[in-house]
Amino acid sequence: MPMEKTFDPAAIEAKWAHAWESRGLFRPSRPDATPFTIVNPPPNVTGALHIGHALDNTLQDVLVRYERLRGKDALWVVGMDHAGIATQMVVERQLEASQDKRTNYSREDFIDKVWQWKAESGGQITGQLRRLGCSMDWSREQFTMDPHFTRAVVKVFVDLHKKGLIYRDKRLVNWDPKLKTAISDLEVETHEIQGGFWHFKYPLADDVTLDDGRDYIEVATTRPETMLADMAVAVNADDARYQSVIGKFVTLPITGRRVPIVADDHADPELGSGAVKITPGHDFNDFDVGKRAGFKAGEMLNMLDGDANVIQTSDGLIPAEYLGLHRFKRDGTDGARELVVTRMKEAGFLIPHTDKDGNAHDAEPRTIQTPFGDRGGVVIEPWLTDQWYVDAETLAQPPMAAVRDGRINIVPKTWEKTFFNWMENIQPWCVSRQLWWGHRIPAWYADDGRIFVAETEEEAQAQAGTGVALERDPDVLDTWFSSALWPFATLGWPEDSDLVKRHYPNDVLISGFDILFFWDARMAMQGMEFMGDVPWKTLYLHGLVRAPDGAKMSKSKGNVVDPLGLIDQYGADALRFFMAAMESQGRDIKMDDARLAGYRNFATKLWNAARFCEANGISASTTLEAPAATLPVNRWIIGEVVAAVAAMDKAFADYRFDEAANTIYSFAWDRFCDWYLELIKPVLSPLPLAGGVGGGPTSELAYEDMPTPSPSREREGDDVVETRAVAGWVLDQILVMLHPFMPFITEELWTGLGDRTDYPLITAKWPAPDAVRDADASADIDWLIKLVSELRTAKAELGLPPGARLTAHFPASLKIRTDKLAAQLDRLARLETISFDPAPAGASAQLVVEGETITVPLEGVIDIAAERDRLSKALAAAAKERDGLAGRLNNPSFVERAKPEAVEKARADHAAKEAEADRLTAALARLG
Repeated sequence: MPMEKTFDPAAIEAKWAHAWESRGLFRPSRPDATPFTIVNPPPNVTGALHIGHALDNTLQDVLVRYERLRGKDALWVVGMDHAGIATQMVVERQLEASQDKRTNYSREDFIDKVWQWKAESGGQITGQLRRLGCSMDWSREQFTMDPHFTRAVVKVFVDLHKKGLIYRDKRLVNWDPKLKTAISDLEVETHEIQGGFWHFKYPLADDVTLDDGRDYIEVATTRPETMLADMAVAVNADDARYQSVIGKFVTLPITGRRVPIVADDHADPELGSGAVKITPGHDFNDFDVGKRAGFKAGEMLNMLDGDANVIQTSDGLIPAEYLGLHRFKRDGTDGARELVVTRMKEAGFLIPHTDKDGNAHDAEPRTIQTPFGDRGGVVIEPWLTDQWYVDAETLAQPPMAAVRDGRINIVPKTWEKTFFNWMENIQPWCVSRQLWWGHRIPAWYADDGRIFVAETEEEAQAQAGTGVALERDPDVLDTWFSSALWPFATLGWPEDSDLVKRHYPNDVLISGFDILFFWDARMAMQGMEFMGDVPWKTLYLHGLVRAPDGAKMSKSKGNVVDPLGLIDQYGADALRFFMAAMESQGRDIKMDDARLAGYRNFATKLWNAARFCEANGISASTTLEAPAATLPVNRWIIGEVVAAVAAMDKAFADYRFDEAANTIYSFAWDRFCDWYLELIKPVLSPLPLAGGVGGGPTSELAYEDMPTPSPSREREGDDVVETRAVAGWVLDQILVMLHPFMPFITEELWTGLGDRTDYPLITAKWPAPDAVRDADASADIDWLIKLVSELRTAKAELGLPPGARLTAHFPASLKIRTDKLAAQLDRLARLETISFDPAPAGASAQLVVEGETITVPLEGVIDIAAERDRLSKALAAAAKERDGLAGRLNNPSFVERAKPEAVEKARADHAAKEAEADRLTAALARLG
């Protein structure tokens, strides 16, 4: 059946996505092949495809399809994360919408509702990944709450506890008062808010004074309410102002608590008064200062409950009027912060701030970097609680050694420094969450406080003894704890399965740099602890996809891009190619609609090239190796295939997605479509030569825009047969090399060009040309391309129509070459006559090609004087604009003060005008 005239991505994408999956082609049976394994970072079950997913999964699919074409047993593990907080919030909101709430249900009944939601609404992203063309092993789709995965999670927890690598401790956590759970650093967003900086007097105790006579120390804070739980004041040991009072005490206003003055480097003499109030139970830095000062975590004061309302401290010193107040103003009602400021002011302990106009204010206005929960949407509270922790410092040692000795290769290398900096300073990992949805912690408590950790309640009871009442820990594990097992638990561990033996360690992990610590490093820790080997051999870290102006995408800015909308507009192949072509080892990618449209046009150009081949009797190749060839143009294109394959293999080996994409783009568009198909037209449909070498008129339009020449029915000689065979083979190589990037259109064309139902492109073989570049043929055709390019440029510069037929005077040394390429010169160069006589006197265009000068007389062809005048005026205008833009760009005031996009536009305009001036200068030079 003839191909459709126009390329319609939507018409083929769903068809091939279904065909590949239904035929099991994403995981063909290759038991004897070399395994290649990659795991997909599991998206949240609540998630929808965003532009970051599109980049991450495109890069993975490019690698998987490439390795599958190379004959490997390629396994791409796919699955979803149960997303504890996000999923529980979704279901709770559904309940709230029907005037219901979670606490109306038992834990078991609520979890049943979550499973029901998952069955009905969860996992929409899997369908969206299919639209992108992801060739994952959907037959083994994983879920972090599946029974086999849960078993792995429980075993890891219990085994780590037995080794002393998981323990219960009292430490500060990021507490979300809205969700009432600890959250990870990744779930904390920093926002700028307008706040205040209050200065207070803390009276020195025991009649002590500073050297300057003051009987108080000045402290400053953005959180006045926390003074209710202050336990110390820190000063720097080298600060002469306070050396005499180190070891003395202050008596806190409001509570009357007597707290020590301690020396600690946390206090910076250059900042503020140089003295810092210390609240170890409600500030991460203060917690560390408190530990250095000798306070045990169990002794640190806590003044807030899980809702961030004030409660009594263990020393009972908070006045009753504060108890029950929220930490600060909420819903128009003053909180503890406002009351503390009022009472401090009334007692004379508030030091007012005086503005530049001499007016006094309670606080200095400040823009404060404030942590918010990304889902709860409220200010995070550092809160002292009992939680479960992993000894991350111990687990971090083997992965660091693996990176140092090369067992883990981080690409790009620049991320190694960041990796080591975090791992060498790693803190205990809080893994407990106060939720119902998730992997419940396998720990049981006896009434006397003893803890029993076991894989089952029966085992815990056996540890405790008969008759000992046990209550299970209500908390669940951090989602990152379970996803850290992804490279091996998805393969069936802890069972010693064939998949585990064959596909662990994985070959590569592709990840955004933003989860290097939260997921990647933790996979390395758990993999090396439980499998005794690295989880993957290469860790590839890509950048972010940003808005066109370089800004980070966010819903609040309204600059978020929907990848499904881009697929609807440009096609999945164009979006995928854009992502790969723009991915340059970790650099961020700016969205660019013009490039997306360009890659859609690239797909259309390839489609039209295939239609040209079909119409000219060119069909699917029947050999993996290159066909025999005698014509220079065919020997040349075979050599170009050899070079392209080698360049792509090197790019893939180096994880240069951009270089691989641009290699096949350049070869398909430039070498094959723009030149090879034009060069073989004289062979497929010869025209009579006229004027020595020149012949009948032909159009300079691209092949897809011109009437397709019919193959000669009278000349089915060796040249035609050879050319059809070579052209079909080359087109096949293009489809195979392009397939990892543009799977849909390449599979459609592969099938359309020949009856290959039993040999689909997705499982075909990567090119193996078994040929070398023919130096003579390459030299001839490269020379021809340069000559034609020079002629076309000269015509454009001189205002001549593309089809104008000119006379050219060649050096005698080129006669053999011109005779050999006579048909192509006629078709492409549009030369009326080729002469080897000296050129006549007068104006002419001098074309220098590989050191040889070809002269094209212009007398009688154009009005030399008028053309020189036109070019001179145009050059003057272009130079004036170029110089004006250069002046702006050389002005520091403009570059520093103008908007970045204005500066960028000025640079682009300057480059364009400079190029235009250079072109016009060259055109004038041609006139002599």
